[in-house]
Amino acid sequence: MLDVPAGSAPPVRRRRRSAWLAVALAACAAGEIAEPVLPAPHLLAPLLAGLAVAVAGFSAGKLPARVNRASQAILGVLMGSYLSPHTLHEASGQILPLTAVTAATVVLSLGAAHVLARIGGVDRASATLGMIAGGSAAVVSVAEEQGADPRLVAFMQYLRVALVAATAPVIVHWLLTPAATSSATTDPEVWNVVASPDQDLGLLLLVIIAFTGIHLGRLMRLPSPGLLGPMLLTAAVTMSGTATGFAPTGPLRTALFTVVGLDIGLRFTRPAVLRMRRLLPLALALTLGVSTACAALAWLLAATTRIPLSDAYLATTPGGINAVLATAVATHADVPLISSVQSLRLFVMVLLAPLLIRLATPRTRRRA
Repeated sequence: MLDVPAGSAPPVRRRRRSAWLAVALAACAAGEIAEPVLPAPHLLAPLLAGLAVAVAGFSAGKLPARVNRASQAILGVLMGSYLSPHTLHEASGQILPLTAVTAATVVLSLGAAHVLARIGGVDRASATLGMIAGGSAAVVSVAEEQGADPRLVAFMQYLRVALVAATAPVIVHWLLTPAATSSATTDPEVWNVVASPDQDLGLLLLVIIAFTGIHLGRLMRLPSPGLLGPMLLTAAVTMSGTATGFAPTGPLRTALFTVVGLDIGLRFTRPAVLRMRRLLPLALALTLGVSTACAALAWLLAATTRIPLSDAYLATTPGGINAVLATAVATHADVPLISSVQSLRLFVMVLLAPLLIRLATPRTRRRA
């Protein structure tokens, strides 16, 4: 690290802040441009932009620590907001088969992670987080805290998200007879940053819950307290009906996903890219295997319940919740049911991720 004279420190800091701001604005623009062609564009486009900048040698390293901590806390609030009384009510009628499907998805994820670690030479933590089916943004954001390589985790998570987003509309269109269509709608509150008519109050609640959740997570000694603390507190507040309307949305959610994607992209190096290129065939085969097994679970769910096969398929896809819900709306599927199943599994997967890593990692390595 170069020594910087005391008098020149403020200009250096200002230049660094200006550089980070320029990179962040470029990443936001990339996400907007990529919306018609990429799944999860505000995650993937900034990730690819950061990767290009880092591999080209123009910049390397991480985003400022304060930005990362704030993004994890806000992401935890977003994840916790998916669990609501309406979600539980929709899922309560089919609780046993849905619980079995969720448990089977966990087992499938762990099985794929085991194969990836044995054959691909990937460490257990990275393989486990990379193959967890659900909560890709949250899983990637806590990868480093769990001793995993966030670049590998992002690569495997977003490979699955891309596969689900690309195939779900086609498969549902094939399952539906006749194929349903929908008209586009315009959201009059597209510039709102929280899901509340009172933006000032919603933002204040968001800040209070995020920072209170961080402190509670540390007091409870949760793994990844910056994410799980706000997530659990948000779920408790939402379920109790104490407060609503503070979940990030619109530009704030876009900025949140941009930070997560950009942070991962900037960590890449040329050797890391070469390693992932070697892993691509195995990772793609495992992702296809998990997706096919989840489709089989959807068939079993439809055969044993009154859920139509197209709805069961969308409810059991291994992640890609945003693309799945968009497909559900476009095809007039049972959006409440699909949202409830996907949200519950997302919540469970993110909450169980640290425990799954501990179970999958040999005790001797954890001590080391």
